[in-house]
Formats: sequence, C-alpha cells, structure tokens
Amino acid sequence: MVKVENQISVVIADDEPLARRGLKYRLQEHKDINIVEECSTGKEALEAILANRPDVVFLDIQMPELTGLQVVEQLNKSLTTLPIVLFITAYDDFALKAFDIHALDYLLKPADDERIAEALVRVRNALKQQLQSEHSNKLLRAVAELTGQNPRDVAQRLANNEPVIQDAYPEVLAIKDGSEVTRVNVSDILWIDAAGDYMCVHGKSGMHIMRKTMKELEQELNPKLFIRVHRSAIVNINFVKKMVSHVSGEYHLILQNDTELKVSRSHRDKVKQAMNS
Repeated sequence: MVKVENQISVVIADDEPLARRGLKYRLQEHKDINIVEECSTGKEALEAILANRPDVVFLDIQMPELTGLQVVEQLNKSLTTLPIVLFITAYDDFALKAFDIHALDYLLKPADDERIAEALVRVRNALKQQLQSEHSNKLLRAVAELTGQNPRDVAQRLANNEPVIQDAYPEVLAIKDGSEVTRVNVSDILWIDAAGDYMCVHGKSGMHIMRKTMKELEQELNPKLFIRVHRSAIVNINFVKKMVSHVSGEYHLILQNDTELKVSRSHRDKVKQAMNS
C-alpha cells in the first residue's frame, strides 16, 4: 500500500455491517483519515493489517474466526511495530484486557461524533509522538555512527547536557619540572601510577613526574587506549603483552618491558574486555 502524505491510514474491522458503515461514515467526516480496507472477521483483519501496514486499526473485539484480542496477539508475533489500536465493542467487559495490551482507546458502540473526534485527537497526538521518537532515534544512530559511540552513550550525554563530540585527545603531554617542560608523546607512555599528589608517567624514554590527580589524567587520555587497572594505575593497552591469573585469584598484566602490574577486582572485567577487543 502506498501511504498518502499527511493522511492517517485506517483499517476498520467489525462483523456487524451496520456498525461498520456507521463508523466509516463518521471517520470520513475527518479529511486526514484514509480508510484503506474494511473487514468482517478477525482473520480478514489480520491479513489486511499485515498487507497494508495501516497507522490505525479500529478493531471489534468479538468477531468470527479470531477475536480482536487474538488479532493483536498474532500481530505481536509478526510485527516489530504495531499500528495504533482502538477497540470497539458493544460491551465494556473487555476494557481492562484491552488496555493490558496497550490499546490507545476503547470505544463502546454506538460511538457518536464527539466520541470519535475525541479518539482521533488521541490518535493524532500518538502519531506525532511516534514520529518525533523515530526522528530522534535516527539522529542518535547517525551521530553514534559518525562519532563511533554507542547510541545509549550519545543519548545519556544529551540528557546530561554534555557535549556529544568530545575534543580530540592530546598527542603530547607537557610535563613541567621546575623551570623545565618535557614533551612526552602519549603514544610512548606505557603506564602511569600514582605517588601521593603526583603521577609517575612511565614512557619509552624513562619516567617523568607530574602534579596532577589520577582522575584528571584519566579524563585527559583516550579511554580506548588507557585503561584503569587499579585505583592508582593506568595502562596503555598497546603495551600489554598478556594477562595472567595467580593461584590466589589475582590477575596481573605483563607489559612488553616485563613490568608486572596488579589488576584490582573492581577493574578486572573492563580490563578483560579491553584485552579481547
């Protein structure tokens, strides 16, 4: 079925011809409603919905072959996104069950013009929210793909009013020692450990001391390369040779220069994941 722009596609399913005709007449008074098919049995309704993928279904609960509730149960097995469902019936016994399966509304026969109009207001609002949600999800997926982040992380950053695209991580650390400043390539750093208020930066060219907290340094370095392995140690994963377990249950990292670093229990899973990626 080809969707008509700015119109709401509707399937009507009711085994009573008079009730079906009355509902059709009232719906046709609304210019944005496009009735794509009418059905008299539950089986016909199921087939029509799967074939037309309408925006909205007005669904009688008591019908031959399949009840309206059974139609929705079958749709749940076949579709990832259900149409908006409004149940129509001569009895109110099924109201709680209808809302249990997330029907938007529940209309008692005969529904008058005012009640139909009220239901359609709810339909339009629901479709608007659905469209906004789809646009938001598409935007999240696009941003996540561009930045290489997880869509959940992007959504969380937006919710916290944090920047989605982070500044590039530095390629060089400028380490000040008295009147001297030493520039150390970040890619040459093997690991960093804490010594009181100072950080010991162990690089290929030797060790350098800098005054900075572990938290500040961890935020400054690329987390894809520098993994926290202990409360007081960060390791460049590129220089890790292997991870070994001891009889005591402790895990240690062996670096390429044979330095051995303990992995704390709280960071073990994250380190294992980094090792396997």
